[in-house]
Amino acid sequence: MDKIKPKAMLFDMDGVVVDSFDAWWDSLNYSLKHFKEKEISKKEFFEIYWGHDLYDNLEKMNLSLEVGKFCNNIYYKYTNKVKLYPMVRETLEKLDSYKKSIITNTPRDCTIQILKSNDIEKYFNFVVTSSEVSKGKPSPEIVYRACKKMKVKPEDTVLIGDTDSDMKAGRAAGCITIGIKIDGDYKIGTLSDIKDIIKI
Repeated sequence: MDKIKPKAMLFDMDGVVVDSFDAWWDSLNYSLKHFKEKEISKKEFFEIYWGHDLYDNLEKMNLSLEVGKFCNNIYYKYTNKVKLYPMVRETLEKLDSYKKSIITNTPRDCTIQILKSNDIEKYFNFVVTSSEVSKGKPSPEIVYRACKKMKVKPEDTVLIGDTDSDMKAGRAAGCITIGIKIDGDYKIGTLSDIKDIIKI
């Protein structure tokens, strides 16, 4: 297979560079409990809500936006549960010649905290979060904003994500999509496998 050489790369954060599943599940359940709402199982969270914009999820659950604001405000208490996936730092170092941005539905303060505490903030030219756009992924708006910051066209960009909402956002914007354990234009098992697709 011929390797590709995009002009820039977009990385989802949760599920791609860090494992934050338990942190988000705990944070949401604490918020639901606080508002005397029914908590959700890990299985339900994974199958229905994981990877989607928090406020879209609350809409699906017929819950107040106040629950979302509370959840975002307390999420930082759970970021100590967020872990860097193996070989992420080494992989980002190998991709040093590419412009790179994080695009995530995670609140900005928490995103920066996670990147800094795992010592990977320096590998990204920009960080774009859902707080900077009117709709988070699967809307392509966050992709367009990141591409504008990097001064590249979406079609010259690769988007790496691990959820259906990542792939939808990338496809809608016209990016080349790489799915981690999910179908995109390319599919890989972990971020370190990107060396098989991207010219390093």
